[in-house]
Amino acid sequence: MRFSFFVMLGIGFASVAAMAAAPDDATPSVLVQTTLVRKGNLPQIVNAFGNVEANPSAQKAIMSPLSGTVDDVYVRLGDDVPSGAPLVQLSPNPQTGAAFAQAVSALNAANASVTHTQELFNEKLATNQQLADAKNVQSTASAALAALKAQGADGPKTLRAPFHAIVTSLSTSAGSIVPEGGPLLTLALPSGLILRVGVVPSQAATIEPGAKADITPVGGTKTYVGKVLLRGSMVDAANGLVPVEIYLPPGALLVGETAQAAITTGTVQGYIVPHAAVLVDDNGQPYVVQAVHMAAKIVHVHVLDTNGNNDSVDGPLDMAAPLIIAGNYQLQDGMKVRLSEPAGKSSK
Repeated sequence: MRFSFFVMLGIGFASVAAMAAAPDDATPSVLVQTTLVRKGNLPQIVNAFGNVEANPSAQKAIMSPLSGTVDDVYVRLGDDVPSGAPLVQLSPNPQTGAAFAQAVSALNAANASVTHTQELFNEKLATNQQLADAKNVQSTASAALAALKAQGADGPKTLRAPFHAIVTSLSTSAGSIVPEGGPLLTLALPSGLILRVGVVPSQAATIEPGAKADITPVGGTKTYVGKVLLRGSMVDAANGLVPVEIYLPPGALLVGETAQAAITTGTVQGYIVPHAAVLVDDNGQPYVVQAVHMAAKIVHVHVLDTNGNNDSVDGPLDMAAPLIIAGNYQLQDGMKVRLSEPAGKSSK
């Protein structure tokens, strides 16, 4: 019995010694993913939404050259028309027709007067002044008739597109009676489209003409590169935003289409970290977690700017210590970590 007791006691001491010599594999650790810490410049972006419209400087209003009736309208709103394409056909009203007939009669009378006065002058029965007066009347009558012809007073007149254009407004229809100078439609150059967006005043102050803007149609995936043409200097009372006009590449978007503009207003320098790496503590302070000798180290930072999936931060980061980007939310200072893959090889 005494021998058995000493044997069991010896076995117990041996077990304790073995446990003391064995590695402490029972210490908890967290599996994490990391990336390298790097410094760089992050673009400062202002995001805004708006609609595509024609630049006022690229539009032309087509007005009625005479008082008359609209016989036919050959285009529709939004049509893309080539240069010289028929737009509208007009016929003069009775008053305009009567004015044209009077102008024809006046020119015929003036021509006859010049002929008669010339004959008298040749026979020395009329003076130079009389002949000059007759020719002046003839010139005036000819100009009046030419003006009426140009207006279309001599019959139906077809108005044609002066350039390749998009029909952005239509103010008339077949059968309408229009006055001289009345609006018929508006054309816009396809190369003169802009994206008009609204920006909150605090952000608008950072936008300068010429700034780069990445434009993405709502519901689309393709992005086009434009530039800021104009930043307004007053707030639109209708929406409380400052208007910004952005140049569009020809053929990129359609008139009336809604799009998002990401306007680059500058850059900020700092540590560039994935957005997922930045956490917030119970006091509302942002922080990141680094792996220092396979242990977690919490580093409080100041977020300078955010752009997409990346943040620019400032703080006492260790450039040699990997930045934890996955598994960081469950870490506390000093907790051991295990790397799921080599530092710097994680997805950024």
